[in-house]
Amino acid sequence: MDYITVSAKTLDDAITEALIQLGVTSDRLDYEIIEKGSAGFLGIGMKQAVIKARKKEEEKPVEIEVEEKKEEEKKEDKKEKRKEEKQAKHEKRVKNDKKKSYAKEEIKLDKVEEDTMKACEKFIADVLKAMNMGEVKIVSEIDEEGALFINMEGDDMGILIGKRGQTLDSLQYLTNRVANKMQEGYVRVKLDTEDYRRRRKETLENLAKNISSKVKRTRRTVSLEPMNPYERRIIHSALQSDPAVSTHSEGEEPYRRVVVTLVRR
Repeated sequence: MDYITVSAKTLDDAITEALIQLGVTSDRLDYEIIEKGSAGFLGIGMKQAVIKARKKEEEKPVEIEVEEKKEEEKKEDKKEKRKEEKQAKHEKRVKNDKKKSYAKEEIKLDKVEEDTMKACEKFIADVLKAMNMGEVKIVSEIDEEGALFINMEGDDMGILIGKRGQTLDSLQYLTNRVANKMQEGYVRVKLDTEDYRRRRKETLENLAKNISSKVKRTRRTVSLEPMNPYERRIIHSALQSDPAVSTHSEGEEPYRRVVVTLVRR
């Protein structure tokens, strides 16, 4: 397959865009870095990252004759029977873990007070000023979940997003701490800029579908890269309605990751 050329503000964003355009997972991407990109100084002299990418060639499956298949199936029958009970217990545990995980997310949110909103906006403005981000427009609203949604608009906001949204996530965590010191009940704050949350959500949903297809095709469990709780929820939610696979999380923060497993009938 011919290479495609992709450019973005950062190398990670360019790789992510290539994954979306080619419809593949990271293990199936072959790419060359043309330009690493540079943030410049306060947006001056900024260079976009540029890569050439294509799908990796799939290895052709070894053809097995019908007679050999039958013989192999006979050998596997006994192994499968022994695995069935173990697999059934595993699936039951995974389902219970998933229920517990979703139950934890169903936390009743307190109504966001005006003073809380103003305190969060001031905190963010002070942090951005300390980062020399220049003039940034901060707009707050209450979203459909009852959370405080704060959007930021300005120049060179890629710096604020950081690698895979890590800088934005860190600022969101600190802003949540500020908000919950203002009220007795629990409030949730969501930060966004340049529509990053929606774009990242779409990328993760596409990744989840590709991983699901790979698990069903290879019949092998796939463990994804470490993600924060918000991104793990997107993967779980995207595959929740797929009866052929199950998902659960393993590991300790910040290296906790989603594992996608084939549901054997």
